[in-house]
Amino acid sequence: MECEFFPQLSQNLLEVLDEDEYYDITIEVGKDPYVKIFRAHMAILNHRSPYLRRILSTNKKGNDGSLVHIKLPNILPEIFHIILRYIYGGRLSLKENDTADIIKILVAAIELGLKELIIYLQTFLIKNKTDWMEKNFNLIYLTSFENESLMELQKFCNKLISKEPQRMFESPNFSSISEKVLVSLIQNENLRMSEIQIWEHVLNWGIAQNPELPSDPESFSKDDFDLLKNTLKSCIPFIRFYDLTCKEFSKKVLPYKKILPKELYKELLNTFLDLHPDSKPDKSNPRNSCISKNIDSKIITSQHAELISKWIDRLGVTDKQTSSYGFKLILRGSRDGFTPSKFHEVCDNQSRLVTIIKVMHSEEILGGYNPTTWKSGYRFSTTRDSFIFSFKNNDNIENFILSRVKDEEYAILNNPTCGPSFGNGDLILSEVEKSSSSFSYCESYCEISSYEKPIREIESEFAVEEYEIFQIIKY
Repeated sequence: MECEFFPQLSQNLLEVLDEDEYYDITIEVGKDPYVKIFRAHMAILNHRSPYLRRILSTNKKGNDGSLVHIKLPNILPEIFHIILRYIYGGRLSLKENDTADIIKILVAAIELGLKELIIYLQTFLIKNKTDWMEKNFNLIYLTSFENESLMELQKFCNKLISKEPQRMFESPNFSSISEKVLVSLIQNENLRMSEIQIWEHVLNWGIAQNPELPSDPESFSKDDFDLLKNTLKSCIPFIRFYDLTCKEFSKKVLPYKKILPKELYKELLNTFLDLHPDSKPDKSNPRNSCISKNIDSKIITSQHAELISKWIDRLGVTDKQTSSYGFKLILRGSRDGFTPSKFHEVCDNQSRLVTIIKVMHSEEILGGYNPTTWKSGYRFSTTRDSFIFSFKNNDNIENFILSRVKDEEYAILNNPTCGPSFGNGDLILSEVEKSSSSFSYCESYCEISSYEKPIREIESEFAVEEYEIFQIIKY
């Protein structure tokens, strides 16, 4: 049998680090005036850090017995102290560090090639520091896309920017982002922003890189167009010009025609010449967020909206939809309030409503469709066309549960003390007052009663982080 005694080993190695004996290397960390000298042991550093291994291979100990001395100017001394204790003892305590310092530890771990620490810190940030990262989104986005090893943070950023692209595009620091970061932004398939807005932001970025350019393209010289063309050459291939209307193309693209590749310009011109000003070419290939659903949601994407539209028409996932629906946002909890009174004020007597619910502290999405109307009285409404549903998250629409009504007389619950409610307990939103705060939120529960099957694995109550209600408009 084999026993492992890692805690004591870790403690002993940290004691070795703290002692003033037997060290054979000094490390100068930081830049003037904030520089500190650390003592360490080459054997340990060589096996724990690929970067330090390469440095040490070119810094052999001299024959005169002098110590090896290396410099790490890009790392702050207080950050290196934390990392050095991790290298020796395999321990990392983040309790006393604010999130900005954790980001610095992560960047230092990348420089030193500490893969285990890189993976752990990304997971820690995503699980525990989401609010901070959303508030400091520019920093997180720039950090993650300047380092190829931060794939998990990149996924986090792409997911957030798909929902709220203004976080980056409308940031005061947008013009200072690198070309690489800009290209990664406009490659995003799920941006909830029209193509003309994306084009305008890209143009503004390109002009900001060349402040000597005139503000009016009519005043551009040939050299000015060449300069802007060279600046945006990596971005233009990712602009979906065919998703513009004829009017948008004429007003926003034609003035800059000289920065487009000649063949592309000729093809675009031939395509847009015969179109009505408000029409789009047949070649239109919109991003997922800009299809005809054009859904204004913080919870779901247009792909979800398309699937819900198919459910309304009782179609399967792979069936071709012949009807076209619009999703008109009429209520959002974070904007309008979560109270039942507000729900009934906005939604009573409105038909064809879809409710979308984001479960707090999870990626889970719940919802339901009411083809009839809600009322403020205590009674049930009858319909055979309502349904409730759930998605595990908003990244994969294929991971869903659809549950149609089976007891039509109890399809829709009308209750002035509740928000949108389906069945006799199948999906109910009820208000809960929090005495420690000045606002209300919703707490809800799902049971199986009036619908075919449960849409959650458990029937316990859950808090609602956000909810939205859309009116379905048939075109």
